[in-house]
Amino acid sequence: MRLYETIKTELSDGILTLTLNRPEKMNAYTEQMNEELLDFYRNVDADDEVRVIVVTGAGRAFCAGMDLSDGGSTFASEQSAEEYRDLGGQVSNQVYEVKKPIIAAINGPAVGIGMTMTLPMDIRIVKKDAKIGFVFGRRGIGPEASSGWFLPRIVGIGKALEWTLTGRYIPTAEAVEAGLMQYESEDPLEKAYEIARDIAENTAATSNSFTRQLLWKMLGADHPHESHLAESKFLHWAGQNADADEGIQSFVDKRKAEFPMKASELPDFFDEKK
Repeated sequence: MRLYETIKTELSDGILTLTLNRPEKMNAYTEQMNEELLDFYRNVDADDEVRVIVVTGAGRAFCAGMDLSDGGSTFASEQSAEEYRDLGGQVSNQVYEVKKPIIAAINGPAVGIGMTMTLPMDIRIVKKDAKIGFVFGRRGIGPEASSGWFLPRIVGIGKALEWTLTGRYIPTAEAVEAGLMQYESEDPLEKAYEIARDIAENTAATSNSFTRQLLWKMLGADHPHESHLAESKFLHWAGQNADADEGIQSFVDKRKAEFPMKASELPDFFDEKK
């Protein structure tokens, strides 16, 4: 992976830590950060050494939202309405396409895009009592980063509307209760690593790559039969390949599984043209 200026990456034992790295600005979001995140997420699937991605922030914040140093012109654009695409949405849609588990370790304030960028991630862990919120209405703007699609699916339409219409800060305990966060922790990064190690050490990369795509894509399915078809294709494929052999044999032998296959070996079970 290339060297970045506003983010940094570190790979260890199958876990890639992606750190938002503007600590002096509370990791506020910029166009450069957007470009670097896009590059990262577009390329991370190509590295079979990466089993799990953990996303966190440098310093005391996760991401304090959009960098507002340009004042009221921050969201102004010379592009036409037809051409313009919000920055966060570009990244969120790319995150949605990633085929590896992604865990957000929200280590401090996460406001606006600092929160919405985590919605297409799979597991969110927040530092207890961190300042989090969808504050768009209080800034005269609106939800972005495809949060109109993600947020109601995660917490339900009622809670999504309450949070976005008021723009209030959300107590972390409430966020856990509503399902926005799976955990609140004094050390979100360590909790994220605990989960990431469990995934990297005990599961098949092919299984998790399929599972992540399945659960997200089926949120928009019209009928459970669509999930049945995709699951059937995968199980038929898995039954002829080494990961299922190893998973079952290791269970019979009462030993730890050593899955031999790489995520890149998984066919595309969701290509509508197939």
